[in-house]
Amino acid sequence: MASSRSDVLIVGGGPAGLSLAIALAQAGFSTTVVEQQPEAALADPALDGREIALTHPSVATLQRLGTWAGLQAHERGEIREAQVHDGPLGSHGPLRLYTGSTQALGAIVSNHALRRTAHAVAARTAGVRILSGAQVHRVATDADHAELDCTLAPAEGTGASQTLQLRAPLLVAADSRFSATRRLLGIGADITDFGRTVIVCRMRHALPHGGTAHECFGYERTLAILPLPDAPDGQPVCSVVVTAGAADAAALMALSPEAFAVQVQAQFNQRLGPMALEGQRHAYPLVGVYARRFAGPRCALLGDAAVGMHPVTAHGFNLGLAGVERLVGALVAGRHLGHDPGHGAALARYASAHHRHAWPMYQGTNAIVRLYTDARPLPRLLRQGVLQLARRLPPLQAAIVGQLTGRMGALAPAPHRTALRPWD
Repeated sequence: MASSRSDVLIVGGGPAGLSLAIALAQAGFSTTVVEQQPEAALADPALDGREIALTHPSVATLQRLGTWAGLQAHERGEIREAQVHDGPLGSHGPLRLYTGSTQALGAIVSNHALRRTAHAVAARTAGVRILSGAQVHRVATDADHAELDCTLAPAEGTGASQTLQLRAPLLVAADSRFSATRRLLGIGADITDFGRTVIVCRMRHALPHGGTAHECFGYERTLAILPLPDAPDGQPVCSVVVTAGAADAAALMALSPEAFAVQVQAQFNQRLGPMALEGQRHAYPLVGVYARRFAGPRCALLGDAAVGMHPVTAHGFNLGLAGVERLVGALVAGRHLGHDPGHGAALARYASAHHRHAWPMYQGTNAIVRLYTDARPLPRLLRQGVLQLARRLPPLQAAIVGQLTGRMGALAPAPHRTALRPWD
């Protein structure tokens, strides 16, 4: 068994884990990223249908990391306005959200592009080591360090795998909302299974979208239309996100591309004219996750391993990048005090601050989902009343816009779910 040591071990080579590795390297920490996907899948990720809405602070973080510059022009779009519709389109006026200036609400970037640029920058950053094709099968922490055992897939043309034991003062789990590392660390999570499926795809359409995103809360399905950069031939393109019950989603996935387009056009009341599916549809189960602790002795959670958000409010990756900033800031502050990266005081500071920021977002998002997917008469009246109130209260609209752009902090302090103490 070969052995290796660095300042921080990161399990998970997705955008959150790689962003953390880059940020830590920029701050002078060495990192080893352990990822089960092969190198080719990291360097050139497959299309997965997901488009990520980014706040202004998130864009600034990506610019500092150097990953924003790697995005091509057609991979970066802007959301100029957002409209929220309740019930069938046209039955009620939408709630319109915009900044009131030339500034956009935020940016929108394909998930696979974020993955590609994060890997490209991390791979050439001094102090970052990426172990791809690695399967973690043991993690452990003690008073002085964290360690993990992993097996590397055999190199092409060889039949021998290699087992490594990696050690560091700190181990970070960033391996998805279904994190196996989180379980190996003994950290539980509250899981909310919404019993619904999200279908995502790209569609071309005849009429321009004007940079406007739409969230349409139907009584059986929820439809989101997200504006994307035009196709190379100049035709408008949008991302379509349909949320439906499992049986309904399966039926939608089984439709021909033409029949599926007809369904989307009808739910969107033909507002973009004729629509046509571009590429494949992708379906994902809708599950929210909130870890019971964000840190423990010599370990921390980041990204979806800490908080897996419902996509309706577009906070997921933005929250992950905010976690990167908080964790790196806490480790740098600890270093100034002479502490190593896994010192308990720094981890407790990160966990507490990230919880205060994430908890109101997570609970608020879930409350919105429950209200706006409930087809009973009373919830219908209540949600119409909420939208009417928001239309008539500019300060409330400004608060919502602040959340969308990232210019406003958490709306309320979070309760302490678990007592946090500085582990020494």
